[in-house]
Amino acid sequence: MKFSAALLTNLLAATVVLAAPRDSKRAGHGLASRIARREAARNGNPLKLSESSAAFRTEALATGNATHVTLESTNWAGGILTAPPAGQTFNAVSARFTVPTPSKPAGVSGSSFAASAWVGIDGDTAQNAILQTGVDFNLASSGAVSFDAWFEWFPNFATDFTGIPISAGHVISLSVTATSSSAGTAVIENTSTGVTVTKALTAPDSSAHLQGQNAEWIVEDFEEGDSLVPFADFGTVIFTDAVATTGSGSVTLADADPIILVSSSNRALTTVSFPSTSEVEVTYV
Repeated sequence: MKFSAALLTNLLAATVVLAAPRDSKRAGHGLASRIARREAARNGNPLKLSESSAAFRTEALATGNATHVTLESTNWAGGILTAPPAGQTFNAVSARFTVPTPSKPAGVSGSSFAASAWVGIDGDTAQNAILQTGVDFNLASSGAVSFDAWFEWFPNFATDFTGIPISAGHVISLSVTATSSSAGTAVIENTSTGVTVTKALTAPDSSAHLQGQNAEWIVEDFEEGDSLVPFADFGTVIFTDAVATTGSGSVTLADADPIILVSSSNRALTTVSFPSTSEVEVTYV
């Protein structure tokens, strides 16, 4: 199906701590103890576009159309820079946000819900790897709310940071930096408490080297095993001070594309806006 440019336009002191694998069998820690029925590790997968959005993306890439396209995804919501300036690669992505209180979505069955906010490099058009770090928001069947800070070099599973308590209302600063295509660092700072955690990472194997083609600020419905977790109503997450860097300097979100998360029935679950060139606002609807 052919899409016109007009239609595309309309669619518009730091503390280093140990880390623990996100294994669902580790009772009493992380999401595993709160969504105990899920029997596999947490995994932040690359962007999964809905069928219609995949067609729009294919059309835009094929024609070289630079118009911003509002995409639909089954697992991501937020903003993406789909390419760095000519001749450069992204080597760092950062932002900060205020931790929301997750709740049960209205009219949705189930008792346990979760969502995650993170920044990352690659995972959109460059899908072999993602260097990412973020915070999970968890609502247990008991009504208890909890949060987990984590890092991941996909396709490895995510791993929890330890020693960084997080509560709703805390302001979190997070960043990933690639020192090469196969090495990098993830850093999360709870600016409300002054605690910082950091982890040096390497690519799982030679097929998972970064290409530095994408920079992301995302709220995700992540996977446990082969299924997406029931998506929590997270209210609003606003990424502020959002910036990507290359070897030549900073890149703002002026050219970022918005991505809307949709349900399996193609109902929009989020809205996305850019209040400024350094902010991404993601709201559950």
